[in-house]
Amino acid sequence: MSHALPLELLPFEAAAFAARVHRHMLRKDGQTPYVSHVFRVALVVRQVFGFDDPRMLATALLHDTIEDTSTDYDDLFERFGPIVADWVATLTKDMRLPHEAREVAYVQALAAAAWPVKVIKLADIYDNLNDAQQLPAAAQRETLHKSRRYLDALRDNLPPEAQSAWQMVDQRWREWEVRSSV
Repeated sequence: MSHALPLELLPFEAAAFAARVHRHMLRKDGQTPYVSHVFRVALVVRQVFGFDDPRMLATALLHDTIEDTSTDYDDLFERFGPIVADWVATLTKDMRLPHEAREVAYVQALAAAAWPVKVIKLADIYDNLNDAQQLPAAAQRETLHKSRRYLDALRDNLPPEAQSAWQMVDQRWREWEVRSSV
């Protein structure tokens, strides 16, 4: 349906869709509406990293829909087309696998992902690191640990225009590492 829309309208449709499917969810702090996270990830892609590709912005807004809601790949394919659906699927952990196997498969998928997907994951990490300030110390350490694994997986095969995004997130991670070890 919506993938017949003009490309520049994809983020608008994605924002409305994300707001609907995440409407009853809260962030780990138990107070913040979850949808604020996906909105911030899209803002990081656009405002911090400087990418304005409508498919990247739509994917940023939808990146948690398969993993965290009743939305499936076919829903996204129908509404947003194959590229956005494929990119969101790449950013989705396979919840059918045991935890450790799921994390290994996810890190491998990130390493092999197309560079726009890597940029979106970098924006996700960036926002999660910023948001981690609100979490207890143990949850902060877990966020740091997972973020490092994901950053390492995302490092290779980035085009020059995406390398600065990786460097920004790596720097943010290093700042958090220093803070948490004090």
